[in-house]
Order: sequence, then C-alpha cells, then structure tokens
Amino acid sequence: MTLKPGVDIHPTAVVSERTRLGEGVRIGPYAVVGADVVLDDEVEVGPHAVIDGHTVIGKKTRIFNFASVGLDPQDVHYRGEPTRVEIGDGCQIREFVSIHRGTESGGGLTRVGDDCMLMAYSHVAHDCRVGDKVVMANGATLAGHVEIQDHAVIGGLTAIHQFARIGRNAFIGGASAVSMDVVPFLSAAGNRARVTGVNVVGLRRGGFSEETITAIRQAHRIVFRSNLRLEQAVEELEKNFSAIPEVQWMLEFLQTGQRGFCR
Repeated sequence: MTLKPGVDIHPTAVVSERTRLGEGVRIGPYAVVGADVVLDDEVEVGPHAVIDGHTVIGKKTRIFNFASVGLDPQDVHYRGEPTRVEIGDGCQIREFVSIHRGTESGGGLTRVGDDCMLMAYSHVAHDCRVGDKVVMANGATLAGHVEIQDHAVIGGLTAIHQFARIGRNAFIGGASAVSMDVVPFLSAAGNRARVTGVNVVGLRRGGFSEETITAIRQAHRIVFRSNLRLEQAVEELEKNFSAIPEVQWMLEFLQTGQRGFCR
C-alpha cells in the first residue's frame, strides 16, 4: 500500500492493503479497516473502531472509539451480497455507534448524509436513508428502511419503526417509540408517538422567518387540529398555501406516505 501525505496508522491497527486512504487519514490503536473500505481525506478512525464491507466515508468524518460501521445487516435473508454503506462529509460517529450495510431487497445501500451527529450507542439499520445535518441523540435506534430527512433531530433512547419516515426539521422527543411517519417541521413524542405541535424552536434556530413559521402553524392546525378528513385538509393546503415552499413540502410528504402519520 502506498500512503498519501499525512496518513497516520497506529502500529496496532489492522488495515487491509486494499483499503483506499485519502490524504491526512488517521487510524487509531487497535482499529480494524477492511479491504473494500474507502476513507476520504482527513477521516479519523478512533481506537478499537471497526469499518468493514463496501463502505465509503466522506471527508473529515470522525469515527470514534468502538464504533462499528459497514458490517453485515441484521436480516435473516442476507446471504453475503456486496451491499454498501455511504457516509458523507463532516460527520461525527460517536462511541459504540453501529451502522449496517444495506440488503439486496432494500436497494443495497445504507446512507448517512453530510454533517450528521450520531451520538453514542445510536444505531442505523440496513437500507436506512439519513439526510444531511441530522442529529441522533444517545441510544436512538432506526430499524431497517427508515428515512430521516434533512435537519431532523431524534431524541435519546428513541426507536423508529421500520419503513417509517421522519420529515425534514422534525423533532422527536426522547424515549419515544415512533411507529408511523412524522410530518416535516413538527414535533412528536411518546409511546406510541403523537404530534405535539410545530418545532418552533428548531425552525427559529434554523433561520426560518416568522412568516414561514406562521404558515406552517396554520397548515398544522388544518391537518391535525381541525375536523377535516385528510383528503379535505390536503385540498385546503393546495388551495391556500401554493406560494409557501415549506407547506408544499408538508403536502408532498402527506401525499406520499405508506404507513400513516403520527397525529
């Protein structure tokens, strides 16, 4: 293996000769990096971390101690197919996090976007799609095929049911069990999770205007606090909020659901 400038591999680490390492990669004591792994520039791998399978880690992502990335999916039908994990740039994968490869039936890919924070002991199962700037607090768990959209925050010790979707800029309270979709920009909590309102604090922190937040609140009331059927509520959103992109995202989410929605 020819190492690029700045690469630092601890003498106790086990790194395959077929591993592809970018510039400035650092691999700590007793870490294990497999043959089909690609570590882009300035990736850091902490002590005792394991990265295996067809796994690509983006620039400046940090994999902390004892994390496990790219191992076989926990799926009884998996038979060793060459499925993948992709993790974007600038992520923090904290201690004891586990991220499993996809399955052939689920599209073959588990993906985590850019600038995500996966706190200690959180789990991303096979075939999940995690967007950009997502935060998963300690012990948060995604079952297979879950979609977490950009800027969502998942509270600690929360479990998300397989195939469920968490919309962009949504907030899920800690110790929740989410069995259905959560619409973008809303907050939900509980076992089973129920919508508690609009994620106003998160939206303000994210730079959304008060005008936009007011429109989201109005849309929330129409869908979740009126006596309208979902079809009627969708018609109201289409008629009255066509100029508000955020409400249109909510509308698209509502129209493409398969599991039903937390209410």
